[in-house]
Amino acid sequence: MARIKGGLNAKKKHNRVLKLAKGYRGARSKQYRIAKQAVMRALASSYAGRKERKRQFRRLWIARINAAARMNGLSYSKFMHGLKLAEVEMNRKMLAEMAVNDAEGFATLAELAKSKLA
Repeated sequence: MARIKGGLNAKKKHNRVLKLAKGYRGARSKQYRIAKQAVMRALASSYAGRKERKRQFRRLWIARINAAARMNGLSYSKFMHGLKLAEVEMNRKMLAEMAVNDAEGFATLAELAKSKLA
């Protein structure tokens, strides 16, 4: 049987990694070994970053809801508890959107939460 060399497959593998490393500085975009490490790290960081983004948005929404709730005489936790008692099922993203763009609507929700707490 004839021997088959793996040169073509190795070249394809190298080119795939180097294509992902395009735009990196210096050897990170030129040399396969270094590029492979940089790409592996970048892919791991991007995966972690997608999880982190969700946490950051939740923090932002909570901060906005808290600010609007305090303008209506409630703390964030009391406001959320009041909504739960009133059986208002609205997620934090929508509440934050209301807090920024629809102050009157948010105020009615705050009054509803207050009435359920009392």
